[in-house]
Amino acid sequence: MALEALDMRHAALLVIDMQNAFCHEDGTLGLSGLDTKRLSAPVKPLARLIARCQAVGIPVIWTVQEHFAIDHSRARKQLAGHTAKRKQVSALAGTWDEQILDELKPLSEVNPSYVIRKHRFGAFYETRLEMMLKMLGTQTLMVTGTTTNACVETSIREAYLRDYDVLAVRDCIAGVNEEWEQTAQKVWSHYLCQLTDSGEVLDWIEAQVAPRTLGFGHLLMQVADIKASEHFYINLLGFTVRPAKPLADGRPFTAFKQGIALTAGGPEPGRQARQIDHMAFEVNDVRALAGRLEQAEVLFVQGPHDGPYGLTIYVSDPDGNKIELYQTGAGA
Repeated sequence: MALEALDMRHAALLVIDMQNAFCHEDGTLGLSGLDTKRLSAPVKPLARLIARCQAVGIPVIWTVQEHFAIDHSRARKQLAGHTAKRKQVSALAGTWDEQILDELKPLSEVNPSYVIRKHRFGAFYETRLEMMLKMLGTQTLMVTGTTTNACVETSIREAYLRDYDVLAVRDCIAGVNEEWEQTAQKVWSHYLCQLTDSGEVLDWIEAQVAPRTLGFGHLLMQVADIKASEHFYINLLGFTVRPAKPLADGRPFTAFKQGIALTAGGPEPGRQARQIDHMAFEVNDVRALAGRLEQAEVLFVQGPHDGPYGLTIYVSDPDGNKIELYQTGAGA
């Protein structure tokens, strides 16, 4: 599936305007004659998706639409705006109408700093969302909420124009009209985003959190003269040093952002070949991976310990090559 190309560590879930005004039968849209059962249909799948994202550390960002009873900016318009087409102005600041649905409110309170107030359709328009996503390192934005043809679609377009990978989670999005919604999704899938559903996203999350290798760390070379090798790679080839602690066995360790690292312990006198000490890879759950390798009777060179980049194990592959597996941020 298309989600396999994405990295959960750079994803965020955007929950748009799941408020009483739009989803509750006593809210503005309900009082205006719209089908709030349809608009509130995403609540259950969305609650499951939000809880799972929060459990695995995917940021869940909420938007809350907020209108003012007196809006001088909108009052300048000569043609009636959308707020004039309802029984009342929706989501007035400080009212029950503005509040997030009771079914979802506890989830929104998990991290209040992720709740963003907006005053127009777009989640990005004159809000702090774009800066927040940059701070979080977000590249993939999963979009959910209400309503399909207004705030959701505007936000999808804004995200696409900012070069995010956008996922529209269909069963977690609702609109006021099924026909409009089908047309919108056809346009989205052609121009703006990938369509998916919460079940597919949950399966993707499970695959992402399973013990696995995330990427290449470095290839460690044993050298006869580490100072001479540092001079060669840094001063002559222009390599950039990657900060790291010494190796657990006390040997010096100089790592480079270009993918190799150096340590002392070159060949015996008279030998020309240089020994590759080991290859290193970042993983997402080194303890679980260690358990899997033990069960498979893989040879361990060194068990879990604090390595230069985090909790580390060393194992031997079938050909006897030493492999380092480390989990950034974890410790023994």
